[in-house]
Amino acid sequence: MAEQQANGAAPAGARSAATDSIGTETIGSYLARLASRQPTPGGGAAAALHAAQGAALVAMVARYTTGPKYAEHEALVERTTKVADELSSEALRLADSDEQVFQAVIDAYRLPSDTGELKAAKTSAIQAALVQAAQTPAQLVKLAGAVVDLADGLADVANPNVISDVAAAADAARAAATTARVNIDINVVAIKDQAVRSLLKEQTDGIEEKVVSAADALVARVRERILQ
Repeated sequence: MAEQQANGAAPAGARSAATDSIGTETIGSYLARLASRQPTPGGGAAAALHAAQGAALVAMVARYTTGPKYAEHEALVERTTKVADELSSEALRLADSDEQVFQAVIDAYRLPSDTGELKAAKTSAIQAALVQAAQTPAQLVKLAGAVVDLADGLADVANPNVISDVAAAADAARAAATTARVNIDINVVAIKDQAVRSLLKEQTDGIEEKVVSAADALVARVRERILQ
């Protein structure tokens, strides 16, 4: 969320008034907005949708891992389905949140700065908005990790007919984590308060790498199972 992007952003309100959230608009509408010359949705929303798709894939695999053949795993499958559905919904909420917090950054950059007092107020508003904007992708990195963990827990018992979707879920979550990490970085570098920067760094440092490592290991495991 660089200053140049915020200053050059299109006016707010580009989304149809009839659309309440990314989760309720059509894929075509979302992609058209993503491709347009407007600031939102952007990489943050795309990252959240990666995570939502990953969670949805885990839920789908779980729903195919039912019946007498999988009776001994019923408790695990039921829990996995429930948690995956919750994670998918939460990821969609974060997609909307990313749009909202970035709009707040844009609005802060548009504040007047004609006097010393107004300039100070604008700087304060920008910094506060940037800190808030870094929180959404930080939450998303953790959610992506939860999706990978959930997929990993299901992998060994999953219906073999849909085992490839476990790997697809892991890859989607991996993309969510790495994209969210970049969004954290671009916000953090614009934050002037070193204490705040350090705190944000501590909240997320190492998490994305763990998600990537876990996702890669799971994909390799699934591929080995498929190809054996």
